[in-house]
Amino acid sequence: MKYLYYPGCSLEGTASEYDASVRAVMHSLGAELAEIEDWTCCGASAGDAISYLLSLALPARNLAIAEKQSPRTDVLVPCNACYLNLKRVDDHMNRGADIREKIDVVLAEENLRYGGGIKVRHLLDVLVRDFGPESIAANVKNKLSGMRIVPYYGCQFARPYSDADDPQFPVSMEPLIRALGAEVYPWTMGAKCCGAGLMTTKSEVALKLVANLLDGAGEADCILTICPMCQMNLDSRQDKASRLLGKDMSKSVLYVTQLMGIAFGLSDEELMLKKNLAVTAGFHAKLRSASSRA
Repeated sequence: MKYLYYPGCSLEGTASEYDASVRAVMHSLGAELAEIEDWTCCGASAGDAISYLLSLALPARNLAIAEKQSPRTDVLVPCNACYLNLKRVDDHMNRGADIREKIDVVLAEENLRYGGGIKVRHLLDVLVRDFGPESIAANVKNKLSGMRIVPYYGCQFARPYSDADDPQFPVSMEPLIRALGAEVYPWTMGAKCCGAGLMTTKSEVALKLVANLLDGAGEADCILTICPMCQMNLDSRQDKASRLLGKDMSKSVLYVTQLMGIAFGLSDEELMLKKNLAVTAGFHAKLRSASSRA
């Protein structure tokens, strides 16, 4: 299977381990990723604050390039915010000719035009629907028996566009976790917000959200994420969360593709595990225990 790949800015910087593990795991599954040529920022959450038109024109430019590069090929997006912005373009352009015409004027500066023929899909949706648990289980070399995993989706994966999962109670990671031989740790916070960019503007509010999520993960061995912002907040704020709640909030936080890569037998270097701030000694002990039982 072939996909046009939009990594987004975070995966070339703070979340480079996500990019590396996505590429390694998709290669293991036999998928071909063709990076969108000359892609640029999708606007993230800042674009809207500056200009509504800019917030649509930026992702529209990427989709116009993708459509020109490989028509009718699905665009695979690992980042929740990027996925939301790219999906949003189709939604808003279909609301009326006025906004479509304005975007066409902007794109015409680069001799581009977006016709709407590209399907934007989140990485998790691709893993579940195009490959599925059976294909993923077939690639497992190190079964993660006895490991308890919390699936954390964040608030943008299925909201407001819910074609990939239930917006309030997403479950699509669960069959993938079981395919790796691990257990799904029960909780009800999979779609709760981590505070996102509030960590820089209203840090006390965001820290409470992070602390609640870490606390809700209970005795799980690992929190599994699909969003660079969620991963960064949960990964880097554990000391402050521990002080806030008055107890140890240390918890391993990995991207879904990193855990898959571990089960696939890929190396720590390929998955860039050393870049993660929060991978506990207990997690490594559980991995060794799981390997010894395999």
